[in-house]
Amino acid sequence: MTNQGLAWKGPILDNHFHLNRNGRFLDAAKDFKNAGGTSVILVHCPDFSAPPTTKQGHRDSYQDTINMAESVRKELGLGVRVVLGPHPAAFAHQFIKWVEEDGKAGKEKAMENYRDSIDEAVKFYHEGQAHAIGEVGRPHWEVSDEIWDLSNELLLDTMKLAANEGFALQLHVEGELESTYLDMAKMASKAGLSKDRLVRHYSPPNVDSTITQGLTPSVLIGKGALETLLETADNCSHGFLLETDYMDDLRRPGAVLGPKTVPKRTQQLVAAGIDEDLMWRAHVDLPNKLYGQE
Repeated sequence: MTNQGLAWKGPILDNHFHLNRNGRFLDAAKDFKNAGGTSVILVHCPDFSAPPTTKQGHRDSYQDTINMAESVRKELGLGVRVVLGPHPAAFAHQFIKWVEEDGKAGKEKAMENYRDSIDEAVKFYHEGQAHAIGEVGRPHWEVSDEIWDLSNELLLDTMKLAANEGFALQLHVEGELESTYLDMAKMASKAGLSKDRLVRHYSPPNVDSTITQGLTPSVLIGKGALETLLETADNCSHGFLLETDYMDDLRRPGAVLGPKTVPKRTQQLVAAGIDEDLMWRAHVDLPNKLYGQE
């Protein structure tokens, strides 16, 4: 793609991008590149029908995501940084199943499996093959108090680990509620974790610092997000990121947003007059601070 005549000629990063060997895989990444994209944050996506239940199972599953990242680098020349962790939806469904089957023993089994999955992800981080942990968090749908409380307990433990080990976290939390930012900020303070090391994936487009409470918003940049983002961008605390949450699921083509979206929206934001320093921060400086340089 030529950048002649484009409003933005700099790097373009999608902060939350999934790939699936049984999906479009390299073709999806190629669409991103051909639209002007230069780098993705590849977030691990488990097999929701059968998530791992052993340490080796977690490691093997993570290794496949790492291998996909290397294929994208080699075949397409894109920058790829990897985020590994136990998806809270997969964990919640697993927890419900095991508690129904085994009661207290099922709960303990679920907690052990979650911690095993975190431990294996952190090993890859220290090996330099992963660049952050995520997506971790709590269910985005209504669940029992027991599951909600356990999810928060494990998330707090993970934040404490992040504070000790130095990695950033990508959060999967409930959607549009502004109160979620405050909850996460309080939890980060309790854990001793710098709030800007918490990346709120699937963030609403209002990035005003009074809303985001010091967290790093990763804005799901659908067409409807542009107006609010433009209105609030100058009041952000330290910047924001842009994402599609592209799922690479052939049953849901283009979900959540298609792979060309972040390049397209970046051009629209710059053409609409957004401060280009904020765009550089979104596509270069913040990712480097959170995940390390490529």
